[in-house]
Amino acid sequence: MANFTDKVVIITGGSEGIGKALVQQFLALGAKVATCGRNADKLGLLAQQHPSESLFTMQVDVANQAQCEAFVASTVAKWGTIDILINNAGVSMRALVNEVSIATLKNVMDINFWGTVYTTKAALPFIQKNNGIVVGVSSIAGYRGLPGRSGYSASKYALNGWLEALRTELYGSGTHIMWVCPGFTASNIRNAALNKDAKAQGESPMDEGAMMSSEVCAAHIINAMEKRKRTLVLTFKGKQTVFMNKFFPAWADKLVHHFFFKNGVLVK
Repeated sequence: MANFTDKVVIITGGSEGIGKALVQQFLALGAKVATCGRNADKLGLLAQQHPSESLFTMQVDVANQAQCEAFVASTVAKWGTIDILINNAGVSMRALVNEVSIATLKNVMDINFWGTVYTTKAALPFIQKNNGIVVGVSSIAGYRGLPGRSGYSASKYALNGWLEALRTELYGSGTHIMWVCPGFTASNIRNAALNKDAKAQGESPMDEGAMMSSEVCAAHIINAMEKRKRTLVLTFKGKQTVFMNKFFPAWADKLVHHFFFKNGVLVK
């Protein structure tokens, strides 16, 4: 599997950010790539940038089970099989628990968790036949609950647990299950993060310029897939957070609170 030439790779949420970088890098490695997103214009631009029979795009909302299943079926109809699935599509949020609407929490869970379940369930029979790979793009928030991101953390905890259960069920079968936690990576996910009323906040409270680029992040993910790693946690701060939360949880509470709050106000 380390040779990706002619492998059929599905990447959800591939029109921007980490997903787009993964699409471009897998195409450069000779793979056949199917990707989806909700924005038809962005998908069209991606197709124009890579006018090749090796790229298939489809407008899909991963929160919709029927659309996920149709996307997988269309990919199989085009190329006959699936070797790799990367569940990358996701949405973040930024709102305190006592302010956030149920609609925001449900929207985040529908995309981040159920979108992975729908697509993986549909693609898994083909991946198993090829001893392929299923990847979930998770988050440090799946190891440590983050203030202002309660629904996002819940969705990523659920994602990690579901994939771990699947990996255990398939232990020794030849099919590899992996999740990756990019840490803070420069992308559009914070601009598109939902506010308390389930609307995109439209701006990032973080210093995007100081973060790992989507391209570097994608390269790390592909390298981990080649090595069939169990999990991948990226960035020093991400690894530090996971370590601190595991061994010094009370201290982690204090440090995380200080990072996200200033004078009692959520600033990040």
